[in-house]
Amino acid sequence: VQLVESGGGSVQAGGSLRLSCAASGYTYSTYYMGWFRQAPGKEREGVACIDTDGSTYYADSVKGRFTISKDNAKNTLSLQMNSLKPEDTAMYYCAADPVSWYLLPRYNYWGQGTQVTVSS
Repeated sequence: VQLVESGGGSVQAGGSLRLSCAASGYTYSTYYMGWFRQAPGKEREGVACIDTDGSTYYADSVKGRFTISKDNAKNTLSLQMNSLKPEDTAMYYCAADPVSWYLLPRYNYWGQGTQVTVSS
């Protein structure tokens, strides 16, 4: 299983970014997937996840601002981030697992991460 994130960068508060995660090496549509983030000195936290049936779940801190989606035909997971805040600054990781862990960081497979920096 390989997961490769892209789309991170620096943006001012209120701006938007779209993260992508290209997946390979497994039957994409049968895995649960999620986005996590980790800021320096903090634990990794769940941001959003999506079930095999397309159901989505979000951390309270990002509800209404972030949208997770997946394209089974392209084996791609996305995270649209709007109204970004300085506290969203972190390394963002995508994760996959045949078991549903929702927003718990217990997924078996992880990407290398992409940095998101939001300035005030």
